[in-house]
Amino acid sequence: MVFKKIARNLFGIWALIVFLVSLIVAFICYVPIFLIVDKKKAPFIAHKYVSRNWAKFLFIMFGVRLKIVNRDFLDDNQVYVFISNHRSQLDIPAYAISAKHTIRFLAKAELTKIPLLGFIIKKLYIPVNRGDKEARARSMQNMMQSLRDGVSVFICPEGTRNKTIEHLLPFRDGAFRLAIQSQLPIAILVIKNSDKLLSPLHPIALSPGKIVCEWCKPIPTVGMIENDIERLKELTVKQMVTVLDNA
Repeated sequence: MVFKKIARNLFGIWALIVFLVSLIVAFICYVPIFLIVDKKKAPFIAHKYVSRNWAKFLFIMFGVRLKIVNRDFLDDNQVYVFISNHRSQLDIPAYAISAKHTIRFLAKAELTKIPLLGFIIKKLYIPVNRGDKEARARSMQNMMQSLRDGVSVFICPEGTRNKTIEHLLPFRDGAFRLAIQSQLPIAILVIKNSDKLLSPLHPIALSPGKIVCEWCKPIPTVGMIENDIERLKELTVKQMVTVLDNA
């Protein structure tokens, strides 16, 4: 048991070194895209050629295999409000690989202060300071603009990594309000087993293995109004819990 713990910690340190080195390479790849390519086209090129390949490279180096289930539930030409559960740092590259769509993540504003990574987040993500009401309103406007530009938005409605034994933390309203206001469908991704490989309670203890990414059938929001947020949330939770119960 002690040997296994030491091995996982050593492998986690190796993975951290790989991430930091690859971050520099990714940054070098992103910069010319942001500087040269038209602002509206840049996210599509950056996601297709850098973000997804970076995520795939990390999983190869981490010994993580990805199984994607029900990918055919999604329409490649549809813009979605994507949501998923969140239990591990491994979820983020899994999100990028699982969806063929160009996506912008909603990210914590404090992440923009991290060297290199902060630059990437400012260019590709939608930062938000959840403790600031005005900042939340601006992020909603930015997400709406992203959807109008044809770039799907990816939100973790739990708001943070789930460190409990419960399937899901209580969902916040933002993703569901965004879907209803934009009248775009919610695409639901359920991540299974990522916390077994890299627990939020032991973020350096990594082990190789398989993560399952299972898509649920998207929920249309056409005709829904603000009063339907709770119903939409309940429909989403029900689908996700059903998948997690069968894990």
